[in-house]
Amino acid sequence: MTGVLLMVFSSTMLPPLLISLARREGEISAFLAGLLITSVAGAATWWPVRKITADLKIRDGFLVVMLFWVVLSTFGAIPFYLCDAGWFSLVDAMFEATSGLTTTGATVASGLDHMPWSILFYRVELHWLGGMGVIVLAVALLPMLGVGGMQLFRAETPGPMKDTKLTPRIASTARALWIIYVTITVSCTLVYWVLGMSFFDALCHAMSTVSTGGFANYDASIGYFDSLPIEIACIAFMLIGATNFTLHFVAWRRRSLLTYLRDTEFRAYLFIVLSFGVLVCVPLWWFGTYEDAGTSIRRGMFQLIAYGTNAGFATADPTPWPVYVPLLIVLSGFMMGCAGSTAAGVKVARLVLFLKQAARELQRLLHPNATIALKFGERSVPDDIVYAVGGFFSVYVGLTILLTFVMIATGLDAVTAFSAVAAAINNEGPGLGSVNSTMAHLTDFGKWVLIITMVAGRLEIFTFLIVFTPAFWRR
Repeated sequence: MTGVLLMVFSSTMLPPLLISLARREGEISAFLAGLLITSVAGAATWWPVRKITADLKIRDGFLVVMLFWVVLSTFGAIPFYLCDAGWFSLVDAMFEATSGLTTTGATVASGLDHMPWSILFYRVELHWLGGMGVIVLAVALLPMLGVGGMQLFRAETPGPMKDTKLTPRIASTARALWIIYVTITVSCTLVYWVLGMSFFDALCHAMSTVSTGGFANYDASIGYFDSLPIEIACIAFMLIGATNFTLHFVAWRRRSLLTYLRDTEFRAYLFIVLSFGVLVCVPLWWFGTYEDAGTSIRRGMFQLIAYGTNAGFATADPTPWPVYVPLLIVLSGFMMGCAGSTAAGVKVARLVLFLKQAARELQRLLHPNATIALKFGERSVPDDIVYAVGGFFSVYVGLTILLTFVMIATGLDAVTAFSAVAAAINNEGPGLGSVNSTMAHLTDFGKWVLIITMVAGRLEIFTFLIVFTPAFWRR
């Protein structure tokens, strides 16, 4: 499977290769070498075992999911490492490729305004393909692997799930998701184009927006265009990208927007966006950060949604904003993305279940013998899923704290270290302070830590950690 995956992935280097040829940019050899090395490695991996057939067990499912991001990030770094612009070491190339595929959007590059089109397109292409992979992972695989309470969404996935064999019929699910994903991307491209972007900029930023990635064609990100209509469109499509794609499919099939409002997670999602929006924008206006309420709302809401949906675009640096606002914006990345979306973080669904469980425990203190059912929408939630969500929160928070101390040991101050870890584990992209626009100044060790953190966050933590347990490798 990994060999086939690599052979298919090698074809993604063909479009930037053709762009480089057409524009005579001089990056032809980098993409050609990447294409050949990746395809040959894939063929060499696949050929010796091409005739072997076996049922995939759940353990195999974890390993396949893990290898998807680790192997593709490694081979995806080849063009960055070999090109003449922006990345001058292996760790920098790996950082950029991993950030692209995991839709994190953090970068170690600068001078994007003058970078070759082929490189710019390749960066957002990694975002776009990684975003689609994330959706299939979240909707079709994680529910069946039972990762961190995502069994709740197993009913949304066609095909049976056995306890010993992983045999989902995910082809129809993937096909429907691809149609929705492509349709939203095309729509976003056309909107950006109509609002004044060049077609190339519109396409690149649409691929980055829908995947909630955050790579842009300019160092100033979306702020380069200084256009309120473009920012409003970007906000709308970032919110769409961070919404459960299964919900998009159901709404499209039923031809009804009321489908969204009937969904428990989506209502909680809107509540978080609006309540956090008030908490961010009011201080910006009250403390005179911007000259009027309109500008405060414009800057505040854009940065909140960019961080919260893990898209990572920028029109301003929130680091100097007053009181609690910068920290709140970073924390929004932990809780604003929906399950089954391209966003990362703990997911709104888990947050809702966690709060419902906390409320249930308070009720049990008053009524110890009462049987209190926990419901998510109209469905009763089994206790094993509730416990899995609690375990997920514990590991997520514990790992974030541990990695923050590791980053402090590399020389960062506490706030910058925490924001860097939050940016990586939530796949947010930018942090605060010196890691807001670029992470190029970090030590090589710090970059490797964040590379591992990006993959762990993208794989919902448990899928990543379980591969390193001795029990996973026992017969």
